[in-house]
Amino acid sequence: MPKIKTNRAAAKRFKITKNGKIKRMRAGARHLKTGKSPKRCRSLRHASLLSDSEMKRIKMLLPYS
Repeated sequence: MPKIKTNRAAAKRFKITKNGKIKRMRAGARHLKTGKSPKRCRSLRHASLLSDSEMKRIKMLLPYS
């Protein structure tokens, strides 16, 4: 049986935590910041965890993680 290829786009965007959850960065922090409040910009800096329904899809893209 051949090895399964890892989806490289997903590998660059997601990291697996020690407990097997998937960590991601929040969207909307790159540009157009003048319309966003400072509190909102600060909260966009922090990573968050994926929901359980999305976690199943992303784990298929990262087979050996």
